[in-house]
Amino acid sequence: MPSRRHFIQGGASLAALAALAALSPWLPNATWAAPAPLLQRKIPSSGESLPVIGLGTSRVFNVDLTDEQLAPLLEVIQTFFAGGATLIDTAPSYGAAEQVTGELLKRSDNQAKAFLATKLSSTGRERGAAQFQLSQEALQRQHIDLVQVHNLQDSATQLGLLRELKQQGTVRYIGITHYVDSAHDDLIAVLEREKGIDFVQFNYSVGERGAERRLLPYCAEHGLATLINRPFQRAALLSRVKGQPLPDWANALQASSWAQLLLKFILAQPAVTTVIPATSKPRYMADNLAAGRGPLPDAALREKIVQAFA
Repeated sequence: MPSRRHFIQGGASLAALAALAALSPWLPNATWAAPAPLLQRKIPSSGESLPVIGLGTSRVFNVDLTDEQLAPLLEVIQTFFAGGATLIDTAPSYGAAEQVTGELLKRSDNQAKAFLATKLSSTGRERGAAQFQLSQEALQRQHIDLVQVHNLQDSATQLGLLRELKQQGTVRYIGITHYVDSAHDDLIAVLEREKGIDFVQFNYSVGERGAERRLLPYCAEHGLATLINRPFQRAALLSRVKGQPLPDWANALQASSWAQLLLKFILAQPAVTTVIPATSKPRYMADNLAAGRGPLPDAALREKIVQAFA
């Protein structure tokens, strides 16, 4: 993943200092106050609030369950919760990510704080039910906050199962997901056909703006919570600005990195509930969290962000 360009103060990046500040009340040549709370948005179906920055686990949490492999991810999780975030998104199809997530939450003693989101990617009710049981075991939790039908696989059957699990109290919210613009119409078709869906997860970024046409307005109109994946397009957007200094107008947004500008661009959409960038580095976790604080761009600044990544 390309390096992130940060302003430098006192020989360390702001993101690194932010991570250290969460652990220490004093740093040389700096006075640190407690960070402002993360912006929160409500889940329309319940009124429950969620922090706007979450954590994705695709690829980055697919590691061996050894102390050596888990150590940096444990720092990510500790930074994540210390910064006020709660929502972690994972899936059975992400290799060991569910099991790693469960172990990290256990080791960090954060099981009770986590808003856990996972997925079903099975065909048939029996396979879906069996997969959900395996997710419970891997995540080390009986009750899961959100279960989503992954990439609309066998959506009618799996949503029927999830509605049963929700009625039983084993699942709190249900949703559907996809990750490409070409599937947005399919997401809307399922939303129009199926009842009781709380969340929709999809791709949206400076480089993939298809959701602005129909999907985001539809979610806003119909009271659906949204999770945003691919905010950096798997680092492709960061590659475009690698080594470039931030523009002066970034100060108006209290943004100290290109990644923060990308996340603030997304969060400026009021229909966005939580964005879920994936990372395995504590300093990037701290940097992502900073995007959930301070001003969000108006239309003019959003256009400047678009032009900066054009």
